[in-house]
Order: sequence, then structure tokens, then C-alpha cells
Amino acid sequence: MAAKRQQRLPPDAGSLEGPERQCAVTREVAGADALIRFVLSPTGDIVPDLEKRLPGRGVWVTARRDIVAKAVASKAFARSLKEPVDVPSDLADRVDGLLLRRFMDTLSLANKAGQVVAGFQQVDAALEKGTVAILLHGSDAALDGRRKLDRKFKAIQASSGRPAPVAETLSIDEISLAIGRPSVVHAALTPGGLAERFLRDWERLSRYRASSETAFQSFDETKTKAETDIE
Repeated sequence: MAAKRQQRLPPDAGSLEGPERQCAVTREVAGADALIRFVLSPTGDIVPDLEKRLPGRGVWVTARRDIVAKAVASKAFARSLKEPVDVPSDLADRVDGLLLRRFMDTLSLANKAGQVVAGFQQVDAALEKGTVAILLHGSDAALDGRRKLDRKFKAIQASSGRPAPVAETLSIDEISLAIGRPSVVHAALTPGGLAERFLRDWERLSRYRASSETAFQSFDETKTKAETDIE
């Protein structure tokens, strides 16, 4: 009976969109977007189905690296499917790579659509015009440049009551690869549908990399902490 007991995730996790699903590891119930669906491939391998479109019976696991790793170690996939399955030992890393690739692809699409400004001076000028929705810094960028742009962005957005999300997940090399330009340290996304998609992909990757649900911070909470740290 205890195995059937369902627990609910905290409100911020359970409120994610999509019909509710139960994690095969924690037995917690949340919106489908708070979990990752895995399916059995024709060759008998477990593969992630990030788009939730692959045919076959799915196994749902909370969208966090530590929980996916626990699913592998505890043989949760075979238990849920009630048959032998081949599960890559590095499945948690593979999921991370797929989420990162998706995040970078969205940035690339935004750039092709003309929604990305790259370079310190160009971003600074865009901030002056009030046309920045999201700031993007390389995770290995110097603190001084990040601080100058962050403070200006925060002040401008606060004056109009808008959030000031700052993404520092990608390295300089990863940003450069996504945009197709060398040595992009600072960039910005202008308002639009792709900026909204970028935020969703960023939050999903950040949530996956958090070691616990309570450790996850939305972009607003992360930005507030960053400002506190640098002031």
C-alpha cells in the first residue's frame, strides 16, 4: 500500500503546465512539464522523450539530474515497464546534454530571427533604448562587465515594473557557437516569442541541474541573489 501513496511536489513544481504524472522514483505527482518522459526504443533501450511525442508506454521521472540518476541506479525503468530494459549508465548526463542543446538551439533561432544583440557596447546601447528582455553573459565572463550591464538592466526594468532575467548558464564558447560569432561574452534578447521560449528552456535546464526542488530558483530569484552578491 505504501508504494501506491502519492505525494505532491511543492506548488512551484506542481503548477507547471501539462496533465499530472507520477514520478517512477519519488512517487510524487506534478504537472507533466515538471517531469521527463522516457520510452523503450525498438532496440530495447531507454531513451528520453523531451517532446513527449514518441510512441509507446512512457516512464515519467522528475526532471532533475539527481532523480534521473537514482532512476538508473534503482532500476526504476524495468520496474515500471515490468520487463528487462537496457539503461545507459550515463543517462542523466545524456539528458543534460539534450536540454543544453535545446537551450542553445533556441538562442541560435533567436539570433537568426534578429532577436539577439551581441557585444558589450551593442548590449549597452540596446539597454539605453529599452529593447532588452533578457541579458546573457558567459558563465566565465569577467565580473566587472557583468556587473555594469546587470545594474543598468535592473534599474531600467524596475522603472517599468518588468522582470530583469540574467542568464549565465552558457560559457563564452557555447554562446559563441550558438550565435555563430567568435568570443561573444555578453548578449541580449529582445522581446518576442523566442525570448519567451528561451526563458522556458533556461528554466527547464536550471531546474534539471538543481540538486533539489528547494534549491531551484526562478530567474527572478537568481537575479536578486546575483545583485546581492555583487553589491
